[in-house]
Amino acid sequence: MGSELSALKGRDFLASGDISSEQSQALINLAAAIKSGQRRPRLEGKVLGLIFSKASTRTRVSFTVAMARLGGQTIDLNPSLSQVGRGEPIADTARVLSRYVDALAIRTFAQSDLQGYADAASIPIINALTDLEHPCQALADYLTMQEAFGSLEGLTMAYVGDGNNVAHSLLIAGAQLGVNVRIGCPAGFHPDPQVVEQARALAGERCRMEVVVDPGCAVAGAQAVYTDVWASMGQEQEQSEREQAFKGFCVDEALMAKADPAAIVLHCLPAHRGEEISEAVLEGPASRIFDQAENRLHAQQALLASLLGADGLEA
Repeated sequence: MGSELSALKGRDFLASGDISSEQSQALINLAAAIKSGQRRPRLEGKVLGLIFSKASTRTRVSFTVAMARLGGQTIDLNPSLSQVGRGEPIADTARVLSRYVDALAIRTFAQSDLQGYADAASIPIINALTDLEHPCQALADYLTMQEAFGSLEGLTMAYVGDGNNVAHSLLIAGAQLGVNVRIGCPAGFHPDPQVVEQARALAGERCRMEVVVDPGCAVAGAQAVYTDVWASMGQEQEQSEREQAFKGFCVDEALMAKADPAAIVLHCLPAHRGEEISEAVLEGPASRIFDQAENRLHAQQALLASLLGADGLEA
């Protein structure tokens, strides 16, 4: 595990495909070891900057606490309170902040803006969510699945809902980890075809990446059933239209009955009970949703420790 992770030092993490299959699994294993107390990497004196142009609870708090647990610090560079929000060029901001902090976690709309930071910065840039991908979330998701089943190879992850940034990262990370991924979504809300093709190329013969329009087909026999809100940040004006389009896509007890009897339920939160997921399923015995939320902390500790070359990383 040490050699795969040490090779990440100084790297960016802009998308799930930026790291290898071996590194993805090694990060998940390190996160599990940190969670259990078996590993305690340290980042004394390191500083993480947060630039969040979108609202956040779990991502902001988990990154902040992750750095504290590793012995480092976090500074919140709120765009509304800095020159970033007044139109300073991304390249200028990235070059200046590279002189002050050791890494930047950026939550923004366009993937191109994130890439702009990475092109100009001399420190690691981390995707804390864009409209294209949410790769840190996927690490926590597959950590949660591994906890439930012991191994990921050959399992099936069913995602029911909008083919959004979360679906994209699940596809790419799943392909790297040997997990079959089925995306169930209505016509017009499919994931980006280029992302699907990228995932299929990564998967090869190891696992299958599928997109279907029937939620029952998506979850049939699956070991994990995942959903997300139907209208993501920036799409709130489409809420009523999406409610119509996604009728029949609620993860409820009837849909869960089609999954593996031992299936777990996942949701990246916040959840709209009674829309994309029923109260009974969210609070039911199959739910691992709050374990999944906790695992954001552990996965991000593993990621930060690797990108910043923590002491004890190779112990």
